[in-house]
Amino acid sequence: MKRFVIASFLLLSVVASSVKAELPDFKSLVKKAAPAVVNISTIQKKSRQSLPGFDFKGPNGEEIPEIFRHFFRFPDQDQSPDAPSQKAPQSLGSGFIISTDGYILTNHHVIKGADQVLVRLNDRRELDAEVVGSDERSDVALLKIDARDLPVVKFGDSSTLEAGEWVLAIGSPFGFDHTVTAGIVSATGRALENETYVPFIQTDVAINPGNSGGPLFNLEGEVVGINSQIYTRSGGFMGLSFAIPIDVAMNVSRQLKSDGFVTRGWLGVVIQEVNKDLAESFGLDKPAGALVAKVLPDSPAENAGLQDGDIILKFDGQRINLSSDLPHQVGRVVPGSSVELDIVRGGKNRKIAVKIGTLADGERTEKASHGISPEPEGNRLNVVVSELTDQQKDKWNLRNGVVIEKVLAGAGANAGLVAGDVITMLNGKRVESIKQFISLVNDLPAGRSVPLRIVRRGSPLFIPLKLGS
Repeated sequence: MKRFVIASFLLLSVVASSVKAELPDFKSLVKKAAPAVVNISTIQKKSRQSLPGFDFKGPNGEEIPEIFRHFFRFPDQDQSPDAPSQKAPQSLGSGFIISTDGYILTNHHVIKGADQVLVRLNDRRELDAEVVGSDERSDVALLKIDARDLPVVKFGDSSTLEAGEWVLAIGSPFGFDHTVTAGIVSATGRALENETYVPFIQTDVAINPGNSGGPLFNLEGEVVGINSQIYTRSGGFMGLSFAIPIDVAMNVSRQLKSDGFVTRGWLGVVIQEVNKDLAESFGLDKPAGALVAKVLPDSPAENAGLQDGDIILKFDGQRINLSSDLPHQVGRVVPGSSVELDIVRGGKNRKIAVKIGTLADGERTEKASHGISPEPEGNRLNVVVSELTDQQKDKWNLRNGVVIEKVLAGAGANAGLVAGDVITMLNGKRVESIKQFISLVNDLPAGRSVPLRIVRRGSPLFIPLKLGS
């Protein structure tokens, strides 16, 4: 029995040692990388009402608990709403040194609206920083401090990251300088709402307010991302963190340094996701690609001959699996370059050459709204339609279509049509009049989905329509 206990103990020791040997040791990585990580504070002289701060609400509008709010305090939080704030630094985020002569990367939202930016180095020095440039679309900002022979980070290749890799963050969550947290890459190429041009790295590394702008390292001690956002319902970390890939950030920083602004490619389409039913309606074997819900006027897409209802499967040789993949690819192309698109139109594969334009302020590749509100005559859709008035055409910038006046129980209601929707295309054919619309409806096949294009409150949208047998 004694020998059995000893043998068991030795076996457990061997197993424990083996497991320990397989886990990464971050100590040397932190010692080498930490000196190049900085804390960033700002001073704002504006009144409280004009401060671009947090509204203390979660993604569904719920209030963030009071316990978290003091971490988000502004310099003038305890003053009257219109009183000017006192000139006191407010620690807002992190950053990291990318050159020995003092260039620093951080997030745009960390320094947004600041009158003065302060950088605290690892050796406790505090220096004023100049904002060289800041790009809201990518949430990247480039700073410069007057210093020499500074420690710098090493750069990795974020395009080679894979789910399951160990990664480590160093930053100043809630003002606690040089806090180290670790985890794994959960996914790559994530698209977030209203963040069109960044294919985010998703991790489970503990990130909290103050980590923003700090580096995300791989096991070689190379920066692969800038920690930027978290998904939270409480105001604190919930296991979902998002980082800007370092290749995206460095491309932005180079343009900010040389030009002071960022230039991006522009295609000029409104797109939406291709789900299972839409894939069937367009004759695809599986859901894939970006469905063109609208081609914007005077755009590169219009000049190249793209049409509403085209499905983009490849952009410049890169496969588009999700519609969110397209803006990432377009934005990286140098304006003026010609690229080839692989599309599906009318069930047939085609190739189209497009000369990419320049994305200007106010222009963007948009996602079509997916809001469908089913509600409980005539034709097989059981909807009542009327001709578009000139006023409606001007209001929604339409050239053709019929407007739905009433939806009764039936195929139209099942597809999600509601009163006020404008039907502009049915089964690949433009709807020009009520007579033609009824004819198209009568010719629809039974038991198979077909694509139906509508404009709802000015937003174009394709939905699958299926008539019963």
